[in-house]
Amino acid sequence: MAFFRQYVAPLIAVLGFLIALFFVSARIFLPSDMAAPAPVDTPAQVAAPSNSQATLGAPEMSASLSMLIKGALID
Repeated sequence: MAFFRQYVAPLIAVLGFLIALFFVSARIFLPSDMAAPAPVDTPAQVAAPSNSQATLGAPEMSASLSMLIKGALID
């Protein structure tokens, strides 16, 4: 058991880190369009909730809260 703890386990850990380092460093050699980070689209403007989404008798804050919970409806 001491042999495993002193030699095998550290070797497995070091090999795991080296493999991860290899794959992370491989991005350098990818074509430029694949090495770039993923594009981020600008978020679409969220429309104001209609009367059907708002709870009757609730303030405006609950309408925006329900929009956050249920999501914006895109027509």
